[in-house]
Amino acid sequence: MKHHIVQKIIYQLVSKLFVFPIYKFVFKGHLIGRENIPQKDSFIMVSNHGSLLDPPFLGHALGRNISFMAKAELFKIPLLGFVIKACGAYPVKRGIADKNTIKTACKKLSNDNSIGIFIDGTRQKNGRVNKPKQGAALLAFKNQKKLLPVAIVNSHRLIRFKFFFPFFSKIIIKVGKPVQPPKTSSRDDLRFVTKNLQDNINNLIG
Repeated sequence: MKHHIVQKIIYQLVSKLFVFPIYKFVFKGHLIGRENIPQKDSFIMVSNHGSLLDPPFLGHALGRNISFMAKAELFKIPLLGFVIKACGAYPVKRGIADKNTIKTACKKLSNDNSIGIFIDGTRQKNGRVNKPKQGAALLAFKNQKKLLPVAIVNSHRLIRFKFFFPFFSKIIIKVGKPVQPPKTSSRDDLRFVTKNLQDNINNLIG
């Protein structure tokens, strides 16, 4: 319990002191669809992925302490590693298919923590959902948790240069309506829910 309180305090400090100024003032961050975010129950947030800054931006904007699955290599990057760890991220070595990853995610969900999953598993150059994995749908079925589709717009092109001058893109985060977990763990049901999430996120991106 004490560790949980300390974690929450660190998360709030990092979110307000580090993430907020960058999200709000550098990238003009804006959230649409706040009313779709469950306020009581934990959930599985599912998003597209375009930048290393996606986890802290999404966690801060949604206003919930969301534990993200992040590639183990990211934890070795100075400052970023500290920020994502403080924000509740945990390292993944072999993606969502890894048994240890599923076990960790289930444990967090059973303790009423929300988790975040980038449905493609890795960053996409066009910022859209292209080849979604079915791990999020499987976790939703195992834990009977709702899936929250979220689109982070422009994260794949945060900074552009014109005549050597940097131009910062405006980050818009759009939250869709929660999606029910699959009825069974059959391949068809997992595929159906995963396709639903893909379509929802890509439609939010526009």
